[in-house]
Amino acid sequence: MDRQSTSRKDLLTFVPTPSRLPAQSNRGLVEWLKKNFFNGLWNTLLSISVFVLLFLLLKPFLEWSVINAVWSASTRQECLAVNPDGACWAGVIQWFNNLIYGRYPDHLQWRVNLGFFLGVLWLLPLSLKKVKQKMVIAVMGVFLFPILANYLFLGGESSRFYYILSCASFAYLLVLYINVSLVYLGLLRFGQYLEPLFVRFSPKRSGLSGDLTSWLLVIVVIAFVFQDLKLELVSVDIWGGLFLTLIISGFSIVMALPIGIVLALGRRSEMFIIKWFSICVIELVRSVPMITVLFMSVTMMPLFFPNTMELNKLAQVIVAVCLFAGAYMAETVRGGLQGITRGQYDAAKSLGLGYWPTMIFVILPQALRAMIPNIVTSFISLFKDTTLVSIIGLFDIMLMARNIAIDKNWFGLHTEPLVAISVLFFVFCYSMSQYSQRLEKRLKTDR
Repeated sequence: MDRQSTSRKDLLTFVPTPSRLPAQSNRGLVEWLKKNFFNGLWNTLLSISVFVLLFLLLKPFLEWSVINAVWSASTRQECLAVNPDGACWAGVIQWFNNLIYGRYPDHLQWRVNLGFFLGVLWLLPLSLKKVKQKMVIAVMGVFLFPILANYLFLGGESSRFYYILSCASFAYLLVLYINVSLVYLGLLRFGQYLEPLFVRFSPKRSGLSGDLTSWLLVIVVIAFVFQDLKLELVSVDIWGGLFLTLIISGFSIVMALPIGIVLALGRRSEMFIIKWFSICVIELVRSVPMITVLFMSVTMMPLFFPNTMELNKLAQVIVAVCLFAGAYMAETVRGGLQGITRGQYDAAKSLGLGYWPTMIFVILPQALRAMIPNIVTSFISLFKDTTLVSIIGLFDIMLMARNIAIDKNWFGLHTEPLVAISVLFFVFCYSMSQYSQRLEKRLKTDR
């Protein structure tokens, strides 16, 4: 009895577990280098070879661009007198304003800055989680923001109708941010406070009526406040620099996807005329270089308009680039559509969906999500290809960089401007690439 009680007591006695050793962190710099570069004999040899090669390649460039560079001078001859072996960044710094704005007047460049700032404000709500109807915001931005931006950039006398459209564009942006602020404060949207006025007349459309009425009220207020505002005319002929490059590439990138979707769906259509018209447009545009399309738009497009009508070269170039980008985007979209299985179409038909609801709500979202890398690659290529407009006389950033070399004070300065705009293009293209990767992770395209 005593032995049983003693053994049972031993079983019930608490025996503490020995303390575990502290976990070793492998997040330090040394551990990271060991894991990624020196985790084996061959990997170590390869890493050392690459580091040596990079050192041999980057050392002369860093000496030229940073160590021996001249940052302050009034002419290229002064740069050569200070250090002939270094880069002459003084010329790029002096021409930097022209590289960004072209020949746009200095005292009016605030309009360019304001226009791009409003564009960023238009895109910002698309990244907020609590904002609904993001597709509506994006579509309204495609149609309304160019009107507002053109009113700011161009200026001059405009018709009353165009002034009202510009006020409507700015009013929509203002109403958008009013609604965003109210939503994050936990309150109703601006239009929802006006819904009771329309419930008795149209209960089903009271929400839409309230939103339109709130928009209309803000339009009236803005049109009254800015009725005496007169902007000085800045001709399109003196637009240039990075400002012009962003206008052409931005408008083309926005329009390339809708044009590509329409052409891709047209090519897959069962209607003979639509199918072969889409095929002809795609194959004809893709079979010639982009510079050929630009020259044809500048020389042949005026033939289809009356002689009394003077066309805008910038508008002609934008139409040509949009068509060229849309043709290439059509094949990208068609590749995504072919990746959708037949079961998706049958499932949509079983739900009673027609052709357009099936495409808009079932097929295209899946196809475009799978084609994000290819779409962004096309956008990056298009952004770089817009520099070809310098050949037909538009003073984009590439042509402005070339003009530095013919300035009497900086004659012969070729390399430094090209390196500077290469860095600018790298920043934009890398940002687009990183955003596409974040978008892929958020949409989980690999599932």
